[in-house]
Amino acid sequence: MLRGINRQTIFEDREDHEKFLEIIRDCKVLSEFELFGYCLMGNHVHLLIKEGKESLDHLFKRVGARYVFWFNRKYKRSGHLFQDRFKSEAVEADPYFLVVLRYIHQNPIKAGLCKSLDKYEWSSYNEYIRRRGIVDHAFALGMIGEGGFESFMNEKKDDMCLELTEPDDSLSDEELASRLEEIFGIKAVMVQNEQKESRNTILTAALSIKGVSIRQLSRVTGVSVNIIWRISNR
Repeated sequence: MLRGINRQTIFEDREDHEKFLEIIRDCKVLSEFELFGYCLMGNHVHLLIKEGKESLDHLFKRVGARYVFWFNRKYKRSGHLFQDRFKSEAVEADPYFLVVLRYIHQNPIKAGLCKSLDKYEWSSYNEYIRRRGIVDHAFALGMIGEGGFESFMNEKKDDMCLELTEPDDSLSDEELASRLEEIFGIKAVMVQNEQKESRNTILTAALSIKGVSIRQLSRVTGVSVNIIWRISNR
């Protein structure tokens, strides 16, 4: 995810959206990455990518530099446009891959920008439906089938992937670590070394603590987001 600095809008008009997608298309050729999904929102971008010959760091420096140069020249501004470094998480399981893709496509609906996925122009959803564009369709459609894609993407779910913020009533990482040690008698960082059954029991209990998110629990325990997500959906 790329986000505008201080939540600044990074797409002012149609031309801006089109230019960003043009840059992504050109960088696909240069970096040889696979693009499975995207959604351009007002002040941030979601991308579902498989690295090619370049690291994500190198790739996003390339994308960011090109777009910022063009944007600053167009709007006669200077300085940074994107907030710090991009945010990312690894997708290690096929079911979670589909959830992440659905989360990306449903962003405009959750933001109140449209009432149906096909009405939002700046996501990869319609590229899947029409089988054309800059996304690589085969992997997702191979898993879910052409007939199942639309129904799965349109399921009403409260998916939370790479949360932008923690809940308002969340514990700090330090408070969560202390709570886990108090309840289970184990340091949070050691949870990942527990036997599978014990580890899953601890994580399930931790997820029931008010305000604890999957991503925060992953940070504190060192257990991957994908594993915790699978546990939470059993």
